[in-house]
Amino acid sequence: MKIADARVIVTCPGRNFVTLKLVTDDGVTGVGDATLVGREIAVASYLTEHVVPLLIGREADRIEDTWQYLYRGAYWRRGPVTMSAIAAVDTALWDIKGKVAGLPVYQLLGGRSRDGVTVYGHANAPTVDGLLAEMAHHLDLGYRAIRVQCGVPGLADTYGVTQDGAAHEPTGAAVPAETVWSSERYLTHVPSVFAQVRSEFGPEVKLLHDVHHRLTPIEAARLGKALEPYALTWLEDPVPAELQEGFRLIRQHTTTPLAVGEVFNTVWDCQQLITEQLIDYVRATVVHAGGITHLRRIFDLAHLYHVRSGSHGTTTLSPVCLAAALHLDVSIPNFGLQEYLPHTEATDAVFPHSYRFADGCLHPSEEPGLGVDIDEELAARHPYRPASLPVNRLEDCTLHNW
Repeated sequence: MKIADARVIVTCPGRNFVTLKLVTDDGVTGVGDATLVGREIAVASYLTEHVVPLLIGREADRIEDTWQYLYRGAYWRRGPVTMSAIAAVDTALWDIKGKVAGLPVYQLLGGRSRDGVTVYGHANAPTVDGLLAEMAHHLDLGYRAIRVQCGVPGLADTYGVTQDGAAHEPTGAAVPAETVWSSERYLTHVPSVFAQVRSEFGPEVKLLHDVHHRLTPIEAARLGKALEPYALTWLEDPVPAELQEGFRLIRQHTTTPLAVGEVFNTVWDCQQLITEQLIDYVRATVVHAGGITHLRRIFDLAHLYHVRSGSHGTTTLSPVCLAAALHLDVSIPNFGLQEYLPHTEATDAVFPHSYRFADGCLHPSEEPGLGVDIDEELAARHPYRPASLPVNRLEDCTLHNW
């Protein structure tokens, strides 16, 4: 069984997605997500110009060999563009293998380690009162874990906060919008937010918070210590992770669990963080970390050091990525949480799938393969639209991490 066709499909049913569809010589198809928000065309071009010509005629059942061929066979390794392209190929090949075997992919990964995949949603609002209402709404929907983000007094915009409470990632026009940030205002405000949330909803609900790489290590240590009374499940991306040693300083001052990794592309990006037990959850994704094959390697290493999974899962990733993540989530022994923001009706129509949400958990498809596809005719009705993530500046206009 060989790969006879490979199509790169770019569509925008409200936001941009890049999908690779492989077809074997006996008609079996597989899909993989290659979306890299704000840089979608770079990955689409990498696939079209450099990867697709290498795939035609290759044996579709040789997943590991193909992964190594695309990774080791390219002198320029790693990076988000390369690894997202490799991920798309790898995920599509797992989809094909599951269909040929007549089994859902999680069965090929060793079967279930749990009945369902516990997910967390996003509650946000410009004010604390609005946030409390959003918390109540998410609990009514059945979520057991909720990421909490609130507006900061004195700042016009705050990461993770929308005016209508909707949970989405803020891609905008082709030229990035600019926002203003103050770590001082933020650090003063956030502990009081969690005090009110815990007072209102008690100790049972799992609470999470995303700093989005905006603090220094000592500032993050201060925040983690201030939040200890509210027992967060994790504090996400407290500092940029290029300097992995920075997490050691945070660890010295707080017992608040730490999560990081949605921008990681390989196991080497988090090797020190894992082996020195500087984090508690690794948030790498199927699409950005080289597919099911490589993300499993990351989670296997993490398991040796008491680090659990906490994969990124916003609407910047397509239903193809989410479907693949669920098969991995349900099978690994060290699963922690899975982020889940429901896609729009338009996106769900383009990507028909059979995973489902119930009682705070997502359940992977029981169909052979991943249980997700792309409607190419419908996808063609939603052409690509250039869009970028914002740029962030401090109050004195110094460029800062977004």
